[in-house]
Order: sequence, then structure tokens, then C-alpha cells
Amino acid sequence: MSTQKTPLDVIKPLSPGQEELLSVLKDRSYDIVGVFGPTGTGKSLLSIAYGISEVIKGNCRRFIIARPLIDIVSEREVTAIELGKLYYELSAAYIRDILSEFIEWGTVENLIKEEKVLLVDIHFLRGRTFDDTIIFLDDAQNVPPESSLELLMRMGNNSRMIIAGDPVFQKNPEIQVDGATLLREALIGEENAAVVDLGIKDIVRIGAKRGIKLLLEIRMRKRKLNELEMRIYDAAKTYAPDADIVTVIEFLEEKKKFEITSEHTPDALIIVKEGHLGRLVGRGGERINKLEEEVGLRIRGIELTLDFKELVRAIHPVSWIHKHVIDADFAGPNMVFKVRSSEFGPFVGQKGFYVKFMDSVLRKLVGVGARALEVEEKRRRRKR
Repeated sequence: MSTQKTPLDVIKPLSPGQEELLSVLKDRSYDIVGVFGPTGTGKSLLSIAYGISEVIKGNCRRFIIARPLIDIVSEREVTAIELGKLYYELSAAYIRDILSEFIEWGTVENLIKEEKVLLVDIHFLRGRTFDDTIIFLDDAQNVPPESSLELLMRMGNNSRMIIAGDPVFQKNPEIQVDGATLLREALIGEENAAVVDLGIKDIVRIGAKRGIKLLLEIRMRKRKLNELEMRIYDAAKTYAPDADIVTVIEFLEEKKKFEITSEHTPDALIIVKEGHLGRLVGRGGERINKLEEEVGLRIRGIELTLDFKELVRAIHPVSWIHKHVIDADFAGPNMVFKVRSSEFGPFVGQKGFYVKFMDSVLRKLVGVGARALEVEEKRRRRKR
């Protein structure tokens, strides 16, 4: 077994989610590990660092990296047949960018030359079998699930597979169900498989949070407003012309469907750029009051931030429930609200209608679902 320093000797997890992922990767009882979450959470870094470290230590014979190359302008996948040598140069550059701080690139180059680290195009793997191998599929959201399973079927004796993807921010929003989402669902409950979900709180790359916030803003701005939403938008621009409105969403049908009668829940929500809420509401609320009078609806405004508990505060039928939401973050294709067990019932609502209402609004707004998770409260120790 080699005593050479490996990337995992240098890399330290920077969030609880990263700690969980490293723990799962090191647990050989799992044949398949799925890790899903937004960009900047360390999915690729930790997975590749683990695979290369295992090769260096002699714990596996080969580490195979499969990642679709996407032309971000045309959003079309390009193959090794089209790009030739450039395909492998681009794949190598991707690894070099990820690992540059943690290992000498010459070490990785030698592993590639010795075919201990292989960069492959998943289009051309049929008929091959990989024994004593770790296979890493990155950007699974850009791969049809059937192709991913083809890669899974290449696993031979003493082999493992790692699947990474982003089922929210890096998938094509026009695709209803992407490969990462389907693979995640298939792996949950699968024998000898583990799923690790990373969220906004696990983002460590500089600029990634800002980029995600801007991406959410662009998606909201691109929403096609219905006739009523357009009426609200036009009225808001009349009474608050200096407010930067990102989008408007009404949910009258959703309220009716899930029997939401609470006065706390408005009929529509206006989402504005951060720092613009005061301009929408006006001093003493005179602007939003005039807006409500014109459209004949109850309107509430919130700022676009990555604190999704504010959405609970704005529209949940129970006005005080946001105080008991411990966390709100992405887990796979859903927004998961972690709620104190003592107040879980009021959050979920009778027949689960309150959560279903939140789910409908979020799907309409940004294309993600809502789930509630009951969290047991730790008893506070009495001071002596």
C-alpha cells in the first residue's frame, strides 16, 4: 500500500454535509453513493479526490470519470467523436481545475498515462466490464437515466459507483424530470446504496451563492405571468415605479383547492429585488394599500434572498409558524422545511393541506416541491 500523500490528506470538509459525504464515501459497505446538490458544495471535488486517493493508496485498480460535456450556448451534449482529442483535453482541464490546490498535476497526469485514471465518454462503454474500479458519473442531470444505468451495469467485481448531480439549478428547466432526480429516487432505499443531499448551507465556493441567487432571479423574471398576475404587476409599477419587481405570483386556485381560509395568507405575492421592499410598500404601507384597493386582492411583498423561511412567514396560513422552522434548504429536487416536532402538526396542517399548498406555490414559482421534516428538539440543559 502506497504511503504517498493523497488529496484526501489535504482536503478538510467545510460543512456538515461535506462531512457526511466523506463518511459515506469511506464506508465500503455502500456499493453506490449518490450525492446531489447545487454547484459549489464540493460534490465533484470530494468525489474525485476520494477516487484518486483510493488509486494512489492501491485500494482500487482504476478510477473512471464520466462527465457529459455540454455546449452551454446550444445546451447540446458533445461527444468524443465530434471533438476528438479536444474532448479528453477538456475533461482533463476539468479535473485540473478541481484538484489544483490539493495535488501536483504531474501525479494525476502519470495516473492518466498509466490508465489508472480514465476519462471516458459514456456513449461508448457498452460491452465493457470494470473490475476493482471506482466509477464516477458527474453532472447526472445532463444524462438520460437509461445511459446512467448502462454505466452502472459496467460495474464488475469489487467495484463502486459515485453519482453526482444538481436536480435544481444546473438542469434544463424545460425538462420535467431530469436524470439526477430519477437516479436519486431510484437509489433511496436501494440495498447497499446511500444518498447524500447537499444544500445552500453547504456551498463553500466563492461566488456560488451569488450565482445561485441570480439564477433564481432570472428564472423568476422569465416566468410567464397570467392575466391576473399581469394586472398586479402593472398596478405595482404604477404605485411603486422605483421598486424592482422580480415576479408576481397569485395563488387563488391553490387556496381554494387546499381550503386555505386564514386571513394571514395573501392572495398574491410580489417578489422584489433585495433592498426594494420599502419602495414597494411605501411609508406606512400607503403604496401597497393603494395597490390592493385597485386589484381587490390581499397582496404581500417579500425580497428575493436565499433565506427561504421568509416565504413561510409570508404565505403559510399559521402566522407564527415561521418561528419554529429551524431550516429551509434544498434536498434533491425539493425544498425541505425542518420544523420543531412540537409544532410539526400546525406546519403540516389538517390532511397535510398546508404543506401541499406550499408545494404548489413553490412549483409554480421556481419549479421545486416542498417537503416537511420533523426535527426532535434537544432538551436544554438547566444552568446550575
